[in-house]
Amino acid sequence: MLRDRLNEALKEAMRAKDMPRVTTIRMILAAIKDRDIAARTDGPDAGVGEADIVNVLQKLIKQRRDSIEAYEKGGRPELAAKEQAEIGVIEAFLPKQMDEAETKAAIAAVVAEIGAAGMKDMGKVMAALRERHGGVMDFAKASPLVKAALG
Repeated sequence: MLRDRLNEALKEAMRAKDMPRVTTIRMILAAIKDRDIAARTDGPDAGVGEADIVNVLQKLIKQRRDSIEAYEKGGRPELAAKEQAEIGVIEAFLPKQMDEAETKAAIAAVVAEIGAAGMKDMGKVMAALRERHGGVMDFAKASPLVKAALG
């Protein structure tokens, strides 16, 4: 389980005194804990599932990329490098992402299955892709491929 991998990686990083890795993993665990708290209902909850944890990791990477862009525009390359290092740590915990060929094949399968004919069906196609390939597909890259397949 991803949560267990994160906890073990934190312990290993602490033993190795790898402080940049320790702080990044702690930040990941804090973000997951925030999501756990937000997802609580009336009763006790064991926490969010794997898919939600993957979504948290992807969101953290997106935030880091936005920060890198801002730091580079602001002339702060040392802070951009720190954010890039954090992305490397976070990506190590993500499942292997689909490459472009796999993404195109998945899009073609969904388009054929739901009978998408034009751009008006893009929302249906994207929803089906998110449902089936949520943790392993980069939707920022998939969106233009869906447009090309439908257009």
